[in-house]
Amino acid sequence: MHKTSRRRLIVAAALTPAALALPTPAHADTIDPVAEWYDLTADAVTTSGPSAQVSGSRIWALAWLSAARALHGDSHPDRQSAALVSAVHAVLRDQIPSRATDLDAALEASLARVPDGSPKRRGTAAGRAEARSLLTGRAGDGLDPASVNAPYTPDPPTPGRWQPTPPAFGPGQQSGTRHARPFLLGRADRFRPPPPPALDSARDARDLAEVRAFGALDSTVRTQAQTDTAQFWYGSSLVLYNGILRAALLQSRRSAYRRARLVALFHVALVDTQIATSDAKYHHRSWRPVTAIRALHDPQWTPYHVTPSHPDYVSGHNTYSGAAEAVLAELAGPARPYTIGSPSAPGVTRTYTDWSTPSRENVDARVWSGIHTRTADEAGIILGRKVARHALSRAERLFD
Repeated sequence: MHKTSRRRLIVAAALTPAALALPTPAHADTIDPVAEWYDLTADAVTTSGPSAQVSGSRIWALAWLSAARALHGDSHPDRQSAALVSAVHAVLRDQIPSRATDLDAALEASLARVPDGSPKRRGTAAGRAEARSLLTGRAGDGLDPASVNAPYTPDPPTPGRWQPTPPAFGPGQQSGTRHARPFLLGRADRFRPPPPPALDSARDARDLAEVRAFGALDSTVRTQAQTDTAQFWYGSSLVLYNGILRAALLQSRRSAYRRARLVALFHVALVDTQIATSDAKYHHRSWRPVTAIRALHDPQWTPYHVTPSHPDYVSGHNTYSGAAEAVLAELAGPARPYTIGSPSAPGVTRTYTDWSTPSRENVDARVWSGIHTRTADEAGIILGRKVARHALSRAERLFD
């Protein structure tokens, strides 16, 4: 475990979208529209958005890339405020129509704080225009839930090959993501990792032995602290990292454009990362620890957490962490202490002092959950970092 000086557990009320929202200042005109619409986006996508995580990431990317484009090159504060809220609103309303009434009311309140006049009108028009343009340009990109979870036929049962996992033995998920159109990656296999360790290798034996011992439902060696870490990081990466990205956003003293750009590039990189993850998973089609351990060692072995329904190598939680860490390190700079909650550990928060410790915890957590090998986790971190750095190196193409 990591030193307690780097991370401490705090028992607190469960984090809800309302709890994450900024407190309302005494003067309405001091409300930060970037933070306000960040929270509105998080609430809409988390509570009413699509079931597929990458589809939710796409909504974030479209909304905030539209906003950043509308703000690019404009320094007038009233135009910027009107452009940002109008762009994010337009995308959210289009992609999550069930929230139209709430979003319309929020937009009306935000625009009411902007003085009437030409800057407000021009900013509103610019935000809406950028949203329409991006929505049109990304139509049919293959990131809708039906395309992401297209039917998949697994290989015949073969040692080392992925098979549906207990208890549901459900179909493979996210197999279609690898066919989606990236933002900046170009092709899904650009950074495809090498194969996992051979079945008869010492590394594979060590991996399975570790998961078998520490990831079992009835493990006698996993500590309570390790169990707590597994439980905390079992939840959705998109939801978990909403809090981390929000911390970076609130700690920043940069312009509205730079903060909108941070949110946009974070999610652009994460969409591309999830496409690369699907490619790696369904190219290598590596069996999950539960399948391997039951076949080779113990037919009754059960992991601490239910295994997600897609191949082991590479770990999607860790590609997400690796990419997120790379973006934050590059664009947000050093972190100050921040606290996040978890959808899989209600009432518990953790406080961090950097962007890298969550990645290290994620590597351990998936082993202690019994759902990934350490090799799959570590390869995931590497893949995520590569995709994110590639996206950042080409980010200006999004604003040409």
